[in-house]
Amino acid sequence: MADKDYYRVLGVPRDAPPEDIKKAYRQMALRHHPDRNPGSQEAEEKFKEAAEAYSVLADPEKRSVYDRFGSDGLRGQGFSGFDSSVFEDFEDILGNFFGFSIGDLFGGRERGRGGARRSRGRDLALEVEIGLEEAAAGVEKEIKLNRAETCSACRGSKRKPGTQPSACPACGGRGQVRFQQGFFTMARTCPRCQGAGEINASPCESCQGKGHVREKRALKVRIPAGVEEGSRLRLIGEGEAGDEGMPAGDLYVVTRVRKHPFFDRQGNDLVCEIAVSFTQAALGARVEIPTLEGNEILKVPPGTQPGDTIRLKGKGVQDISGRRKGDLFVKVLVRTPANLSKDQKTLLAKLAELRGEDIETIDKSVVHKLKNILQ
Repeated sequence: MADKDYYRVLGVPRDAPPEDIKKAYRQMALRHHPDRNPGSQEAEEKFKEAAEAYSVLADPEKRSVYDRFGSDGLRGQGFSGFDSSVFEDFEDILGNFFGFSIGDLFGGRERGRGGARRSRGRDLALEVEIGLEEAAAGVEKEIKLNRAETCSACRGSKRKPGTQPSACPACGGRGQVRFQQGFFTMARTCPRCQGAGEINASPCESCQGKGHVREKRALKVRIPAGVEEGSRLRLIGEGEAGDEGMPAGDLYVVTRVRKHPFFDRQGNDLVCEIAVSFTQAALGARVEIPTLEGNEILKVPPGTQPGDTIRLKGKGVQDISGRRKGDLFVKVLVRTPANLSKDQKTLLAKLAELRGEDIETIDKSVVHKLKNILQ
């Protein structure tokens, strides 16, 4: 997938709201539609470019990935090309105007004998729960689904093997019936055959004439490293079976990432907290901490203050595009010693004396600093 500027294709700024993107696409689709530009290869290409751009920018998740990583990021997420289902809201605008549906142009639907439409299979979606470690490293998961599949007995024809359909007696095989409306002769879809132009006199016994049967399936899905909460992977052709001669739908796998007891994820970075003693913070220390790749030695510098953050570069989560890794930010909490022994109290009092700190008198430094701020 070559990197494309979808905003430039539609002629909108990068911060354009959804309604402006929708309006721009509609205008381009009408201007470059092949029926308005018969024989023009350039118009057809621009029409398809606009469709591809809209399929990305109209989807908030795809748009977010595209804004961050471009077309390569969409490929890493499992997206490929565009899905004609996003154009269903333009069916009346374009389909009625030009005489056919958006699905007809992009292969989503076809007309069978008599003008009856045949549709691709329905898309499916399911969620898969994974841990943070699995999201960071990538994992293979087995998923189970119950989906409609092409009947093996009739191969989707809906007819009993060895039989043939007969012409619909109501419309004579045309799929439409005509009636008089004042001075005009009107046509409408035949109510008996639903536009198919034929009658299935011998429906398949295995699927009761539906062409599909429900089956339980188990699939193995490779979840790439770097997925986030709500990331969506597209498995082409793993949805439900389509009508005879039409492709199956797609399966969308949405990842749910369990909350980690130690790490908090912020994009590709990780954040955690550790507690050190008063003396470790004052004198410095080496503390062993966990990371997603095993334990690491964290160097706490002398004089570390409560709330200071130490950065471990490259110890975060791999970017979904594979370009870089995030960092690990460790926030240091300082434990104040409690239940001190007499000797410990004596040592701390000596320390205060050496530092010129009078622990017996009232410390007014906080009040003075506040006054200076308010003046």
